[in-house]
Amino acid sequence: MIFLKTEDEIELMRAANQLVAATLAEVGRNIKPGVTTAQLNKIADEYIRDAGAVPTFKDFPNPFGGPFPASICTSVNDQVVHGVPNDKPLCEGDIVSVDCGAQLNGYNGDSCYTFCVGEVSEETRKFLHTVKESLYEGIKAARAGNRIGDIGWAVQSYCEASGLGVVREFVGHGIGREMHEEPQVPNYGRRGNGPLIKNGLCIAIEPMITMGNPQVYMEPDKWTIRTRDGHLAAHYEHTIAIHHGKADILSSFEEIEKIENQK
Repeated sequence: MIFLKTEDEIELMRAANQLVAATLAEVGRNIKPGVTTAQLNKIADEYIRDAGAVPTFKDFPNPFGGPFPASICTSVNDQVVHGVPNDKPLCEGDIVSVDCGAQLNGYNGDSCYTFCVGEVSEETRKFLHTVKESLYEGIKAARAGNRIGDIGWAVQSYCEASGLGVVREFVGHGIGREMHEEPQVPNYGRRGNGPLIKNGLCIAIEPMITMGNPQVYMEPDKWTIRTRDGHLAAHYEHTIAIHHGKADILSSFEEIEKIENQK
């Protein structure tokens, strides 16, 4: 069942998503060669809890194994999603996707950003720019009267035009009181297909895109997903609400991008 949100609920979700945005910015300030993803996880966990919220990823159940052991997902280089923070230092030229979720006043925020570690190649920068732009292409298609398939088609066509791979196994989702609600929001699809988009719909749109073949596999930890061919992967995510007929972005990359520009 798809739960449409009231004006008041949308504002509660905006607060949760702005906290997630601030958490990602705080993590971004600390990303540099030599830092470990376990250290980044500690920063995020403390930031969320200090704000009176709960990190929703911590202890999230897994149908394949144990609960998620951290408060953020940190997926490095060819890791696509659900990377588990660890004590391995990040290196110059790496990229790391940081996915973060928080529950504040009973409502959830969810967002992801792929960061550069020091200087990366021009090819990598171009790849990240294309993936981030595909997120906004999907958001433009998220308007009342369209269908969920229009969002997926927008992301897919934008990425595949640049020769990139669109991961099929993992998708965006509805969000509200629960982190994952209906409907599923794939990053591929056909225009005019899928559930109708209506005012009050709140969804997380999250392109998970590879520089090569889109096939993936799961690591033995039963969480981390990698590309089969070892090529880079990137992941960007915004939570949006359909408000007055169009997408209202509840999360934000504004502070993250300021920090990136300063670096």
